[in-house]
Amino acid sequence: MVASVPAAVKGPAVSSDDHAPEPVPAPEPPEHVKETAIALVGAYVDHNRDELDRVIPRATDDSDEVLSELKVIAAFLSRRVQATGVAWKPADSREAVARTVAEMLPPELEFAVSTAWEAHSVGEEETAERFTRGDPMVYVHMLAAFCAAIGLAVYKRAELVATLRQVTGLSD
Repeated sequence: MVASVPAAVKGPAVSSDDHAPEPVPAPEPPEHVKETAIALVGAYVDHNRDELDRVIPRATDDSDEVLSELKVIAAFLSRRVQATGVAWKPADSREAVARTVAEMLPPELEFAVSTAWEAHSVGEEETAERFTRGDPMVYVHMLAAFCAAIGLAVYKRAELVATLRQVTGLSD
């Protein structure tokens, strides 16, 4: 004889939509990818070309993953700027990115990053793509410079790096 289970124990009725597969969360990036992304931002914040030169090979090896991590950091910092009420417009970001990469990169890469960011900041993704010439590192530099510039709008340098380490789940 099979005992019936009270409805409270069974749980809610299952509809056909409940059988849809659960979305699979994106895998957490490895710590070294997070470290590299933060190191790029830190090098731009400090205008430290030697540090940038040391980090670029690591970033190049994992460019897609570093780019993805920088997108997460950029989204966090953009929300943070909005929450603090700091005025930040596309023109501000274009100028800040150009100023941040100035003299940090070889001239042709500096030009590609600045012009691609300018196009990106106004929603001209096709134009931005032309300036990158398919090089993911142009996007990496764009986002790292943007994160440095927008991060300094609301944080001091040490506070910015510590906050990014905390937000990305890295221990200090």
